[in-house]
Amino acid sequence: MDKKRMNGLHHVTAISGPPQANADFFTKVMQQRLVKKTVNFDDPGTYHLYYGNETADPGTILTFFPFVNAGPGRAGPGMASAYAYAVGQRGFDTWMERLALEAIDFDGPAERFGSRVIKVSDPDGAKVELVEVEGDDRPTLDGFHSVTLQLDDMEPTQRLLTDIMGYDEVAHETKNGEERLRLQLPGDVRGGVVDLMRSDVPSIGRQGAGSIHHVAFRALDDEDQLDWRERLVSAGMDVTPVIDRQYFNAIYFREPGGVLFEIATDPPGFTRDEDLAHLGQSLQLPAQYESARDRIERTLPPLVA
Repeated sequence: MDKKRMNGLHHVTAISGPPQANADFFTKVMQQRLVKKTVNFDDPGTYHLYYGNETADPGTILTFFPFVNAGPGRAGPGMASAYAYAVGQRGFDTWMERLALEAIDFDGPAERFGSRVIKVSDPDGAKVELVEVEGDDRPTLDGFHSVTLQLDDMEPTQRLLTDIMGYDEVAHETKNGEERLRLQLPGDVRGGVVDLMRSDVPSIGRQGAGSIHHVAFRALDDEDQLDWRERLVSAGMDVTPVIDRQYFNAIYFREPGGVLFEIATDPPGFTRDEDLAHLGQSLQLPAQYESARDRIERTLPPLVA
């Protein structure tokens, strides 16, 4: 089988508490655009909020299931423990200045693999990382740099990502009780970095507000996704059939370390039911829930974004 490489991250999905605080933080503090307001397809009494850049490009999309009464979550082995936005060098300084002027606390800067990193806490206490990179100095965050997977044993996940998904091992460091292995796709790929991390501090992960639910990688189209599915099944992964998620088609599987992975198609995209200028302004429902729109709108908590 020929060598094939992933196309970077498509989106990251996390769990939060009440939606208004979540929307305020990501649109006002992190300056992301709410590009889609819909419902959790498995629980239409809960929003599914999507944030991204102005054009809602794959690799910029952070989504949340905001459960009003969610208990606190905690990252642990077998979970994605962090996501990071890429920020150019000048933009990185600008972000620190802006956060300081607006009295928004952040941790750092610390150094990771020779680059500066700061961490901002979202309303549920989850850390949003900003990683300094060369190049793009736009003042708004325009996509992901990486995700971090917390694991007890890195090797099986490393083999999947390098042997099957086309990542290269590029760096390794141990600092402050954390061992971190960096895997990266060649070239300038948005969201092209996956860090595998093992901590000396014992912890047990728990899904809840402030935790990451799954990590999605890009497939360019349906054909590309089916090819990835065949490759993953051949490698022993238990992969779901293709599922229609309205704005992309998705397949899911647990990587050997326990993290839920998704591969999502670029098309049809977020302009499927709204034009670009009006993304995120109205509640969008999949066809199966349109007949229940009145009830769903009465059930969902108010949200101004």
